Parts: sequence; C-alpha cells; structure tokens
Amino acid sequence: MSSNTPPVAKKVPTERTHHGDTVIDEYAWLTDKDDPDTVAYLEAENAYLKENTAHLGELQEQIFQEIKGRTQETDLSVPSRKGSWWYFSRTEEGKQYAVSCRVPAEGDTPPEIKPGASLPDEEILLDGNALAGDSDFFAVGTSALTPDATMLAFSTDYKGDERFTLRFKNLETGELLDDTIENVFYGGAWSADGTTFFYTRVDDAWRPFQVYRHTLGSDDDVLVYEEQDERYWVGIGLTRSEKYLVLGAGSKITSEVRLLDAADPTGEFQVVRPRTTGVEYGIEDAGDHFLVLHNENAENFELATAQKNEPGTWTPLIEHRADTRLLEIDAFETHAVLHFRRDGLTGIRVLPNDGDAYEIEFPEPLYDVSPAGNPEFSTNRLRLGYTSMVTPPSVYDYDLATHELILLKQRAVLGGYDPADYEQTREWATAEDGVRVPISIVKRKDAATPAPTVLYGYGSYETSIDPGFSVARLSLLDRGFAFAIAHVRGGGEMGRHWYEDGKMTHKKNTFTDFVTAAKHLKKGFSSKVIARGGSAGGLLMGAITNLAPEEFAGVVAEVPFVDALNTILDPSLPLTVIEWDEWGDPLHNADVYAYMKSYTPYENVDGRSYPPILAITSLNDTRVMYHEPAKWIARLRATAQGGPFLLKTEMGAGHGGRSGRYDSWREEAFALSWIIERGTA
Repeated sequence: MSSNTPPVAKKVPTERTHHGDTVIDEYAWLTDKDDPDTVAYLEAENAYLKENTAHLGELQEQIFQEIKGRTQETDLSVPSRKGSWWYFSRTEEGKQYAVSCRVPAEGDTPPEIKPGASLPDEEILLDGNALAGDSDFFAVGTSALTPDATMLAFSTDYKGDERFTLRFKNLETGELLDDTIENVFYGGAWSADGTTFFYTRVDDAWRPFQVYRHTLGSDDDVLVYEEQDERYWVGIGLTRSEKYLVLGAGSKITSEVRLLDAADPTGEFQVVRPRTTGVEYGIEDAGDHFLVLHNENAENFELATAQKNEPGTWTPLIEHRADTRLLEIDAFETHAVLHFRRDGLTGIRVLPNDGDAYEIEFPEPLYDVSPAGNPEFSTNRLRLGYTSMVTPPSVYDYDLATHELILLKQRAVLGGYDPADYEQTREWATAEDGVRVPISIVKRKDAATPAPTVLYGYGSYETSIDPGFSVARLSLLDRGFAFAIAHVRGGGEMGRHWYEDGKMTHKKNTFTDFVTAAKHLKKGFSSKVIARGGSAGGLLMGAITNLAPEEFAGVVAEVPFVDALNTILDPSLPLTVIEWDEWGDPLHNADVYAYMKSYTPYENVDGRSYPPILAITSLNDTRVMYHEPAKWIARLRATAQGGPFLLKTEMGAGHGGRSGRYDSWREEAFALSWIIERGTA
C-alpha cells in the first residue's frame, strides 16, 4: 500500500451561533464550489485515493469483468402494452444507454422479441446513446406520450444537476419540434388532445414549486400553479384512464390534490380536499367513482371510495389495519390492485369490481413484489415485478381470469448462476428498548461461518430496503462474504410506526438499531462487519462510526448526508425547508438543534480510533452536496485516529453517480474491491 501523505485541508475558522451555542467550522470554505482551492483540494483527495488504492487495480478489473460477464449486455425489457402499441427498451453490447422502442400491438400477449433482433414494424422512440453523444453524463428525466401516441415529450440532463431541457418529437414524422424549454424538473403530463403539455420548475432551493402549461408551437407558457409554502413539492400527472390531470402538492407529512378534466387543459384545477396537517392522500380514477388512499385517522392508511361529484367525501372500502401498511392503489376499468406491506414483506391484493378481493401468494420466505408497467386502463392482465435475494428480477403477467402467474422474463445471469447454491434467511436483533429489528441475509450455502459480512442500511423517509437481487453482489458472495440488510427504524419495512420511531427526535433509534444488528451478526455469524449506506444512509454510516467505531472493519458512505445540522440550518440550500418535517427544525427550535447536534456525524467526530472509511460523492449532486463528505473526511483526518479516510469525488456526475452502465459497473467494482480488502485483511 502507498505511504504517500494525505492532503491536509486548510483551516479557516468560521463562527456560527444558534440558540446561544457558538460553533467553529474550520472547513466551511469547502462549500464554495467555484473556489479554485476547493477544486484543488478535491483533486488532491482523488489523487491520494488513487495512489492508496492502486494495489486494488487488478481486483477491480477482475470484479468488473465478473459483473460484465454475468450480464446479458444485448438485452431488452418485456414489452408493455399501451393502446395499440407494445413499448420496450433495448440495451446493446458495448453501449452505455438504453434505446426505447415500440411495435404495433395485437392482443394481451407480448410479442416474442429476441435480443439483438428487430421486428419489421419496430420504431425507435429515443436512442440514449445517440442523445448522449460524447457527453460524460447523460440522463432522461421525462418521457411522456400523448394519449394518441403520436407525440413524445422528453427531457435530458448532460451535467447531473437534474435541471432538464424539454423537447418534443413527432413520432409520425420522426422530427423534433422547435419547442425547447430549459430548466424543467422530472415528470409532466399531456392534455387529452395532445396539444398541451404540463411541466414543473424548481426554485433556487431545488424545490419543484411551479406547474406550467405549454401549448405546442407557442412561446407563451402559462403558470398554472405556484406553491408558496416552502415545505411542499408539486407534481403533475395524468390518470391511467386519461380522463383527469392530477396536480399534487405535498410535504413530508401532508398532501393536497387538484383535478382537471384532461379534455379542458385551459380550465381551472379543483381541490379534492384542502390540506390538513398530517393527512396524506392520493386519488385514482376508477371509472364511475374515485379510489382514495389516505391516512386520516389511519396510521397505516385506509382505502376509500368517493363519488365523482364529491371527491373530498370518502367512504371506507378497506379499513385501517395495525399490521398492514397500504402503499399504493392502481385503478383499472374492471378491477383495482392494492400494493401493501405486512410482516416486513410486500404483497399484492386484487379487488375485482364484481367479485371478492384476494391476495396473490408467493413461495419464497423473503421477496419483494410490486405492480410494474401497467399503463393500460382496460386490461385483463396485471404486470408484476418480483425478486428476492437469490431470485433475479422477474417479470410476471397475472391473468385475472385464470389466476395464473405467467413468467415472461427473468433477468439472465450468465456464467452458470444457480440460485440453489445460495440461501436467504431472516434474523431478528433485539434493540435496547426491546424492539425486534429484522435483518435479511444472503450467502452461499458452502460459505464458511463466521463470514465477513457487508451490512447495508438506510432508515429514513419511510423508504424500505427490501430483499432484492444484485449481480454485482455475487462477486462478494462467491468470495465467501455474506450480505445483510438491517431494516432499521426510520424506514418503512414494518409499517408507518416503524418510520415514526426513527425520525425527528426519535432519529437515534435508526443508528442504535444498526449497531444492534451488527452486534447480533457478530455473535457467531459474522467474522467482520463492513457497513455500507448512501445519501440518508450515509448519515447512518457517519453516525454509527461515532457511536460504535469498534464494531466495524470498514465503512462505505456514498453521497453521505453527514453535515446534516449545517445543511438543515440553512434554508437557502436545496431541500432544507422540506426536510424540517423529517428531521425537525433546528433553526427555530432549540431542542431540535440540541438533539441534532448530539448525533450529526460532522459535529461528533472525536479522537478515538475509527475504522477505514471510503466516502464517495459527486461534484454536481444537488441533493447531498459534495462538501458534506469533503468536510467530514477533512475533520476525520485532522481529529480521529485509525483510518485511512478516503474521499472519492466524481467531478462530472450527480446524486446517482456515473450515468453509463459500464461506468457504473466500474464504480461498483472499485467499491467492492475496497470492501473485500477490508473483510479479508
């Protein structure tokens, strides 16, 4: 290993005082992205990392080739029917991005299309490779078809800052319209006649707050709605029935929906029910009535019906259950489909218009299932996505008439993968307050015990990290590692209460649950534990290294939210005000300030011995700014013992890292090689 000297960040003390508490931040200067010293420091960190990981080059290349070798590079998605077309995407060997295509549809059975072969009537909608050109980064933010499928609205990002340029393509002629709209956000929706497109814009804090109406051929876009409350995001969509435009405004805890007849795009949106703090709801057009999923007096949500002329008056259809979290409702012409969560696993419930409701059964002890690719309102099939920790992502059609699950495609894993060689199990660790924390585990059946283990966690925003499959993960498992997910509080795995018990002034439960899971695994199952998490899961990584650094042989923190207190104190930064409903408002509440300061990673680095840490970030990330891990690593290096502490900054990407699939495989191979060294050292 290289013995070169690590970069030393200069200290420029910056004083801030809140609620009578004065804090000195020596590395606040790193927040200036345009400062040549900032860029020079990040580049010096990259050079230091390169030298200190150069000895892993051969292993990195080996893992990259394993990922590549297990992947069917020339492949395609299962076609999904909408109207008179089947839509699908292709990937081709040697190319970074997918190509979106369609073919004319006949019946409900998808056409058989072989990878690498084209059908006679196939049309290319968007070629990501042609659009990307030589750009280092490329992403599509919106891809929306008119109801008659003759026009495509799409948006592109070439920096990774999630500010997109919106264009329109005539699918009958293949020509791009002159209409070009800069700086738009994700999503959008067409009017029924395809002459008008609705889109959103963000404010300086990267909050989508405006909805505009664009008429094709016009330069005078109309502001339809502007959300003044800085806690709320807005979005616009079209119901599956294509009868209504849906304008939603939502904070972390409250929502408000407006509807407009899609045939009257210049009309006025009508409020379904005015916002009430703490009440979340969404609405679906079910033909002669609406379906409403809401949490009014129903912590885990309730499903209700509403009449078309009184959408704000709700009649219970499926009442609240303490053991079942209702996640999403999809309405179709003859039925509805409810996605739910129970006992830490997801499930599907079918509600026929003219029959009894029933649930679809699945055989594995751990799995994740969800509705997938169901754009057609009138259909007798339900498309499902299914995976487990040993079963590659699979696409099923469920025949609503025969109740048959029809496997359409399972992701190919080349190189002789056999799921029978692996086993998945669930463990339960008991936290100090007596709460049982689930842990999902996968390993090879012939792996030695105890085994080095990667423990992954997130634990925020009610986001669940469900037991799913990973091709890249096989490179760990086949080297004798185990992989585990700690389903800590703050996520949604066990219902809404699980989330409530891991947010605001209960946030420390997230961190202690993770440490509890690590200690549980080390009682005979794990020889070493390497922790991994990203974004809000990166805050988890920083917190657990302060809480119990001795429990971990290494930590990978990706785009980590480790300077949370300083960020949440600054309402001018992206997303800050919105985040107050998740973390609390330390700017105006002294108790919240003190509580956050007691756990945020950057504030709590001390002189103890810390495990080796690899922090990965992107210069153009608009969600977790690059300077958070940069400041964190600088303070660790100046204050803590142990390490090494490494920072990798992708100088041309955003929150999701590198955009091309081969680039992302190399990034993952790099992280896995570092993990393997930590687990076998």
